[in-house]
Amino acid sequence: MIEFEKFKLTNGLEVILHQDKTSSLVCLNTLYKVGSKNEDPDKTGFAHLFEHLMFGGSKHIPNFDSPLQAVGGDNNAFTSSDITNYYTTVPANNIETGFWLESDRMLALSFEEEVLEREKNVVIEEFKQRYLNQPYGDVWLKLSPAAYQLHPYRWPTIGKEISHIKNINMEEVKVFFDTYYAPSNAILVIAGNINLLEAQQLCAKWFAPIEDRSVNKRIIPLEPKQSQHRHIDLKAQVPQNAIYKAYHMPGRVSKQYQANDLLSDILGRGKSSILHQRGVKKSQIFSSLSSYVTGSIDPGLMIISGRLSENITFETAEKTLDDAFQELTTQPAESLQKVKNMATSSITFGEIDLLNRAMSLAYNTHLGNTDLVNKEIDIVEAVTEKEISTAIHSTLLESNCTTLYYHKN
Repeated sequence: MIEFEKFKLTNGLEVILHQDKTSSLVCLNTLYKVGSKNEDPDKTGFAHLFEHLMFGGSKHIPNFDSPLQAVGGDNNAFTSSDITNYYTTVPANNIETGFWLESDRMLALSFEEEVLEREKNVVIEEFKQRYLNQPYGDVWLKLSPAAYQLHPYRWPTIGKEISHIKNINMEEVKVFFDTYYAPSNAILVIAGNINLLEAQQLCAKWFAPIEDRSVNKRIIPLEPKQSQHRHIDLKAQVPQNAIYKAYHMPGRVSKQYQANDLLSDILGRGKSSILHQRGVKKSQIFSSLSSYVTGSIDPGLMIISGRLSENITFETAEKTLDDAFQELTTQPAESLQKVKNMATSSITFGEIDLLNRAMSLAYNTHLGNTDLVNKEIDIVEAVTEKEISTAIHSTLLESNCTTLYYHKN
């Protein structure tokens, strides 16, 4: 049970306190309700670039890391299609340093041209390294826009192309900051050895004076239901032929999400899964084979990916996957219980870490119900075999699938 208390500042900032007297640390986790899905289709890469810019100095603090390291603190961040999340961890006796740093970069960035150019170059190199110069790195540059026709999940978090990042200018950076990095568009979780009164006083001192900025959120288009199979081919210098199959599935707030997530685990989580047993261990059609879900807030994808063994055709690989899907309908109840046990163990062990608790509180608040953090295991355990069957017959349809064949040269 993760206990928490909530309050809200007059500028709209949502604050959640999770007190843990056993910890010597305090974590400040700030979730901004902006990801790559909020970008202009012709100007992508802003959300991820901002993850870098937010460490490049703010209005009164030219260097974010130096004062944090001086008090034994740590920090990092990540960007997804849906959110951008920043976290700072400090010893409890140096807590005010964390509030000072996080509030100042919410107040205003330094907006230095030198910082912008430097971080643009860093992101461009990351784009080249991860997406262009790595075997299979361009899969999502090709698969996403084929699977999605309208929804902005059709481009990766880093952006559609390098030119979008190169062309970002300072005026656009300021507009993006004012639009999305406003107090009313953020959730602050304070977790660790701090009580409610201390948290309220520190928030009043450091965050309350920040004026809210108008948040004109981009309207996210709904993705139409896919009605026929889509297929694309790629060829490059890769070590093995590979196959990727993307099936549309419900988003995180759907009642059907958990059944699809567990279905993906039954199919491809671990060496005892159906896909590994049938496709890798027994038939050796694949050298590796797995499935996972994108876990996005809006309707996302269930991905099945595998590397084909030498001299195996794509037709043979597809037949193996079809046979595995047929096997799903005959799996006994223990297959479902096994993946439930794996899921609940992951949740339980994840809650040991203070930062994980803070991030879970922020994310579930963003989903609309902070207390979901304490209901996740119950939701997993409540999934029935009938719901798994429904997920099989509604998700694993050929008409609901986009397939990528990645051919080696």
